[in-house]
Amino acid sequence: MSGTTLLLNLAGAIALLLWGTHMISTALLRGFGTQLRNWMGRNLNNRWMALLSGIGITGVLQSSTAVSMMATSFTAAGTLSLAPALAVMLGANIGSTLVVQLLSFDTSLATPIMLLAGFIVYRLRDDSRYESIGCALIGLGLMLLALGLLSATLSHMEATSVFRAVMQSLDGDLIIAVVAAVLLTWLCHSSVAVVLLIASLAGAGMMAPVTAMALVLGANVGGALPSVLSAGSTVARRLPVGNLLIRLLGTVLLLLPWLPLLADQLAQTNLGPAHLVVYLHTAFNLALAVLCIGLIEPMANGLSRLFPQQERPADPGMPQYLDEAGLEVANIGLSNAVREALRLADMASLMLNQVLQLFEKPDQAAFDKVRQLDHSVDMLSAAIRAYLADIGQEGLSDDDADRAQEILMFVINLEHAGDILSNLAQLAIRRARRGEHFSTFEMQHIQGLHLALLDSLNLAITAFLREDIAAANRLVSHKEIVRQLEARASREHFRKLQNDKTAWAESGDIFQRVLRDYRRVHHHIAALGYPVLERNTPDTLNL
Repeated sequence: MSGTTLLLNLAGAIALLLWGTHMISTALLRGFGTQLRNWMGRNLNNRWMALLSGIGITGVLQSSTAVSMMATSFTAAGTLSLAPALAVMLGANIGSTLVVQLLSFDTSLATPIMLLAGFIVYRLRDDSRYESIGCALIGLGLMLLALGLLSATLSHMEATSVFRAVMQSLDGDLIIAVVAAVLLTWLCHSSVAVVLLIASLAGAGMMAPVTAMALVLGANVGGALPSVLSAGSTVARRLPVGNLLIRLLGTVLLLLPWLPLLADQLAQTNLGPAHLVVYLHTAFNLALAVLCIGLIEPMANGLSRLFPQQERPADPGMPQYLDEAGLEVANIGLSNAVREALRLADMASLMLNQVLQLFEKPDQAAFDKVRQLDHSVDMLSAAIRAYLADIGQEGLSDDDADRAQEILMFVINLEHAGDILSNLAQLAIRRARRGEHFSTFEMQHIQGLHLALLDSLNLAITAFLREDIAAANRLVSHKEIVRQLEARASREHFRKLQNDKTAWAESGDIFQRVLRDYRRVHHHIAALGYPVLERNTPDTLNL
């Protein structure tokens, strides 16, 4: 077999191994990511629980990188404090070693079983959760198949002179071996895949045990790099940088200086080279967890000082939470979009108050603020809609797709409400320039409608954020209350015009337009309750 063919076979086997890992993590996050995110947010305040959770979640997702990105998102959002997040990463590092140990045994019989089971579960029912489990089993089968291909390819490569020369060039230079493994792991985005590759090479006798051990240390350091490089803000860098520092200091101080001596001691045991690599990987991460679990609080304080909270952008229309890492993990991306949607609701509430202020006491500065807020609402709405379109390119579960649609409707309706409020502000300032003002009678009815709209907006936020059916029902019922307020104000206003012959007809038209536009704004706010009701009571909702 030619060298080119061997390299192609090796590259294909590595690609299949990485794809299998990717299938497992994305499938399980797509099917169960929301439940996993909610559980992590509620139960990870204790460091030991966080450590065990990191082990378990990594064992399920088969990827410490995916766990790192989830924990980083929660930390940046304030859902998870930094200290337990560091404990989660210590557990995730241990969990990845258990995955490596499981996959290092003879799994030739398990490969067809996993592929067949995954296909059957995937086709069993038209349900996103079954599809996710089926895809995860198929991904595990592909990983096992890739390991078999790697073993077969490496057995042929062992005889080639070029490959032997490359492996021999790493022998004796532990620093170069560590750096090479760091770069390879960063390129592959999977320490599990790289450690399994190193174990296969060591098992084939292509490198000395001490070189294989140095490569394992490099793989541990390289596994922390993807999360550091993908962090989108200063606060988001705290956790991945802390994880990187723990691995780096453990490599430089704990093992690397003593690696030749340790290799000599282990050579006297009956462990094979492949198992030596796997057990060293486990022992290294266990030692880091034991040594660092008591230091996570001071580490968290130091990282907080090293990466302080950035000053918020002056323009509220600039997104603050739409992290690119959320595009790969659907539930993280949806959580980011929800946070921005709540900022949009805050701006809509502020616009409502500014418009009322313009009606009571027209002021150019207040009008400029409403106009700026409308621009910010439009800009942030466009950013959220574009972000939602890019989330979960691997596909969304039914629940996540429904949630994405709810967020989209929330954003669109608030944007339309903002446009109407901007028009009302222009009407108020135009009337003030003509020297006209709303009467006490008119302001009393406008204030009544204003309070009803603020109450409905608060109900809309509650229904949207908590999927509160009671709040959604109250919100929809408020449509009738606002209709009655508008009808009563209109009737009394016409009666007043009939009795007061000196009243301006144009002034009456403006007041009627204000009433109509306030009701239009409420129509968009009330529409925010329907997605929650449709999702939770699809058979009984009567629109």
